Amino acid sequence: MFSTTITNEQFLKAIIETIQMVGVSLFVGSLLGIPLGILLVITRSGGVLENKALYTILNPVINIVRSLPFIILLVAIIPFTRLIVHTSIGTSAAIVPLIIYIAPYIARLVETSLLEVNPGILEAAEAMGATPLQVIWYFLLPEAVSSLILSLTTATIGLIGATAMAGTVGGGGVGDLAIVYGYQRFDTVVVVATVLILVILVQGIQSLGNMLSRKIRRY
Repeated sequence: MFSTTITNEQFLKAIIETIQMVGVSLFVGSLLGIPLGILLVITRSGGVLENKALYTILNPVINIVRSLPFIILLVAIIPFTRLIVHTSIGTSAAIVPLIIYIAPYIARLVETSLLEVNPGILEAAEAMGATPLQVIWYFLLPEAVSSLILSLTTATIGLIGATAMAGTVGGGGVGDLAIVYGYQRFDTVVVVATVLILVILVQGIQSLGNMLSRKIRRY
């Protein structure tokens, strides 16, 4: 046992819940955020599909959502969460605000990664007659893939922190364990154990992301 107030099974359940929240939120958030990030790059002034109207709409909307602290977003969209998953507590309920939180975050990270690509590469691709879609798929994304991996690594770590905050409103996972059994019951052992779990998760993910990025950069 980690503590007199909590069992190993409860710790394991909390870790699994955290991994589930991070995994599902990252997957769905990436499906939304990566295309949004690409759109921000290609529709901006000088982009391969320049569209000032679309960029003018997307840019502030992403900024507005990004500016909301997760804990406020979590509470603000409770009615929407209930509409989607029919509850406002638990792991499934936490996933909804996590997706809304991480999608624009990923979009900004992807935008930054893609803007690092040498413009000369894209100009050369266009000079060879490549279509905008070909420029994006065969030149822009491959050149940025190493940076994109690091961006998604950063997003994953941000999600882990957000899942811990979700515990303050009964979101489940390690954060919920720390609040209910650690903070509310003044159990220092539980608090220290949850911190160690989160540190290990973050270090493991960061190391994996760095390793993959280095390997791809060598090719």
